[in-house]
Amino acid sequence: MKQVSKPVTNVLLVGVGGQGTVLAGKVLSEAALHQGGEVKLSEIHGMSQRGGSVVTQVRFGPKVYSPIIKKGEADLIVAFEKMEGLRWIPFLSPSGRIIVNDRAIEPMPVIIGAARYFPDVIDRIKRRAKETIVVNASDMAMECGNIKAANMVMMGVAAKFLKIRKEIWLEVLAKTVPQRTLEVNQKAFLAGFAYEGF
Repeated sequence: MKQVSKPVTNVLLVGVGGQGTVLAGKVLSEAALHQGGEVKLSEIHGMSQRGGSVVTQVRFGPKVYSPIIKKGEADLIVAFEKMEGLRWIPFLSPSGRIIVNDRAIEPMPVIIGAARYFPDVIDRIKRRAKETIVVNASDMAMECGNIKAANMVMMGVAAKFLKIRKEIWLEVLAKTVPQRTLEVNQKAFLAGFAYEGF
């Protein structure tokens, strides 16, 4: 009897410089490695120091040949900034899910008046995604002690859909984030994991 292998899981993490997108990708990659199989990670930095787009692609499964997620193939998009979520929505698979931080960070073209930030970003995302989960991760992170931990709030929400045990995530956080920020990051992750606003 032929055994059917589990498919590769494709996760796209998108945000702007300074939101911890790269760190979130490293945490996800490490957590996925604990499941066995292979993990491939690719990072794209677009002027990340100036609030430019930052994208991390993580693919994991029994056999992963490429780190690149093609358009229409992301199982999950985690958008730390909502306009970035809209920008990358073409990469979501028809059955995929997007988790969006309800936070606007205007990029330089908007600040200087060369581009427009859509006031209805979330509605535009919902029209194009089968399942959209909106999280006020920045406020939740503030309640945990540091707005910079919004990325871990988002990863806590994402963890519920990635079939990686909560204990593994917490163990990886303990090895990955600086010791001085570990408590707030773990608290933020658990707040996201407990989130039921969907």
